[in-house]
Amino acid sequence: MALSRVRLFQPHGEGTRLLPQASGLVELPYSSSDDDDDDMAEQDPPKPFSHCVRYLAFLWNLLFLLLGLLTLAVGVWGLLTKSPVPGGQRGVSLGSDPMLLLVLAGLGASTVSLAGCLGALRASPCLLRFFLGAVLAFGGLQLLGGLLLLLLWRQLRGALRDLLLLCLLRYQEDPDLQFLVDEVQQSLRCCGLESYRDWESNPYFNCSAPGVQACGVPASCCRAPLQDGSVPNAQCGFGALALGEVAVGALLHSGGCGAALAAWLRGQAGTIAAGATTLVLLEAVGALLALRVLGEVTAVRVWQ
Repeated sequence: MALSRVRLFQPHGEGTRLLPQASGLVELPYSSSDDDDDDMAEQDPPKPFSHCVRYLAFLWNLLFLLLGLLTLAVGVWGLLTKSPVPGGQRGVSLGSDPMLLLVLAGLGASTVSLAGCLGALRASPCLLRFFLGAVLAFGGLQLLGGLLLLLLWRQLRGALRDLLLLCLLRYQEDPDLQFLVDEVQQSLRCCGLESYRDWESNPYFNCSAPGVQACGVPASCCRAPLQDGSVPNAQCGFGALALGEVAVGALLHSGGCGAALAAWLRGQAGTIAAGATTLVLLEAVGALLALRVLGEVTAVRVWQ
């Protein structure tokens, strides 16, 4: 007896299979999973790592790593070379030492840059994600700081004034503050915060204080701080607070540094903005390179 064949209706283009049944052979549709597996097998594997991008990301982060290590070394050197005051104790506590800012900045930059270097060199997704997160966080802090600077400028001016006054009070206690104050007074040709009379609040320069510095001001206030044009004269400001206005005007830069510093900052606003923009662009380039390497690493691991 001849076997009958029953053909079920199938959409055009779909394959069929012949299955034995009790009454004969019946053609049934087969699953399309086999086609899907074939399609996946035919897909091209992801492209290999772009060695140019990886090495460029490595060198980019290596540059910032070296800069961070240099900043860290300067900060540590500044902390270790502080001359102690009589009695064997430091002039200021570690928490208020300005060199601590360099140490923290250098340590943070070195850590993030090292993660970027190793992440690009070893194709480590964990290190690359850490690097990207740190760069985004740092960029967010920069943006937040800029907004606060614009919105709270008047309050920040008051905080800057208090900081400058604190520098005057601790002038002899910390070599870093002494160097900073001298540089500001010499560069801006000013003396004190509002006027040279602000040095009366310093316990070493007060007229009632013992010693040769009483009623004096730092040599950086003098119009001619060099003796004979070449030798620094550290005593040129001694006794200046006891002189009259005319004599002081001939001897010192009697104007305060607060107004001079504010005017200098306004004049340098364009340079400061350009520097901040350049820094943001450099960070963006490093983040894009790391993101490219992370994308290639992720694609290869998914394929495997």
